[in-house]
Amino acid sequence: MSRPIEGSASPQKTLIRGATVVFPDGVRIANVLFASGIVIDIDASPTAAADEVVDAPGYYLIPGVVDDQVHFREPGLTHKEDLATASHACAAGGVTTFLEMPNTKPPAITVDGVRQKELLAAEKSLVNYGFYIGATTDNVDDLAEAKNIPGIKIFIGSSTGSLLVDEQDALERIFAETDLPICAHCEDESTVRANAARFAGSSDVADHSRIRDVQAAVIATKRSIDLATRHQHRFHVLHVSTAAELPLIAAAEKPYITAEVCPHHLFFNVDDYARLGTLIQMNPSIKSKTDNDALRQALIDGVIQVIATDHAPHTLDEKKLAYPQSPSGLPAIENSLALMLNEVAQGKFTIQQVVSWMCDAPARVWGITGKGRIAVGYDADLVLVDPNMKKTIRNEEQFTKTRWSPWSGETLTGWPVTTWVGGRRVFDRRDGGLGKFDETVRGTKPQFDHSRGGFWATPDGIGPK
Repeated sequence: MSRPIEGSASPQKTLIRGATVVFPDGVRIANVLFASGIVIDIDASPTAAADEVVDAPGYYLIPGVVDDQVHFREPGLTHKEDLATASHACAAGGVTTFLEMPNTKPPAITVDGVRQKELLAAEKSLVNYGFYIGATTDNVDDLAEAKNIPGIKIFIGSSTGSLLVDEQDALERIFAETDLPICAHCEDESTVRANAARFAGSSDVADHSRIRDVQAAVIATKRSIDLATRHQHRFHVLHVSTAAELPLIAAAEKPYITAEVCPHHLFFNVDDYARLGTLIQMNPSIKSKTDNDALRQALIDGVIQVIATDHAPHTLDEKKLAYPQSPSGLPAIENSLALMLNEVAQGKFTIQQVVSWMCDAPARVWGITGKGRIAVGYDADLVLVDPNMKKTIRNEEQFTKTRWSPWSGETLTGWPVTTWVGGRRVFDRRDGGLGKFDETVRGTKPQFDHSRGGFWATPDGIGPK
């Protein structure tokens, strides 16, 4: 399906000329010069010497998106997705760095398990990568030994086997005896199980939101924030889904707590079950229109700092199984930026807000050096955006292996058209087609420097390498 970029050898020096550049301190027309994978000038002369010149008036130039929550299914579940197909979807969607969750088969619950996934990504991924280590009830020693990885993932509910950590003593040890930042899936397991017993035998997917209800999310989020605050441990609340969680997050002690929201919790609610059924079955579940609105406002107010996808593909045949046999999760990574750009086109958000939420903030939360912003010395992970391009999402045009999207049929205004990873043009669709890939590009593992204070540090604290 993909086409090669012609003349794909990496130029020594590239000048992007006349783009509207989204910088951390504002948006302005500028000429950006990069070489050897690094931005070397953000106010270059339009006649600066370069091996390649990209004329970009009318386009936005933004830093590459950092998606800090994905499930790419390799190893063990590659009939749904793998690192090659997923990284193609990333490149097409303007995502230049992903952080992948540990619930593969086998799960990544040891340092060696993480390193094995890094080796797979080095061989297959077109974009940059990092892999969390998964917490279990008895692997705190492995978690304490882990270095130069994004962080620790805990499933406080919504998992099975060793990755479910619901016992208070085990959680206390993890927060007390480890140093890496922690993130968690926050749904209270006992609440979910009690609700599931009430709705046992139901085949109505709308009951999924009654089983995984607001209370389940609130209990687990409150519990996690308490652990993080008492142990003074950096903690990131994944995929916030309810308005009721927001006061807890807003009141939390700032150096320790950050939070994120996903596109499906911004755009879908329980009214959409009638139209989309199990396609939008998610954990945490879709909630109400009121929750949609509150989550959007929380982004604007800074209560939530990050947008991530929780890209969790299943085959369309699997998703179309009758509830509750249908699995939870949906693909989103190649359309997430476009969904937010469409909001910019409608005047609901600004381009600078979207770049903050999708690029700068996740790089700062996870201490990813040299990523998330356009500045001298930062990596040339860049995305050219056509704010006027109108394109309809179609299942058959998706690059994810599952080849479907819950947004299929929706026409969006504003799309990423060119993506550079480490200064190399990995994807291009400025001709208006499906896009071409440079299959020779490979991403790299960035450095994760957790000594610099995370999101709440000064911006200069997460600077170039």
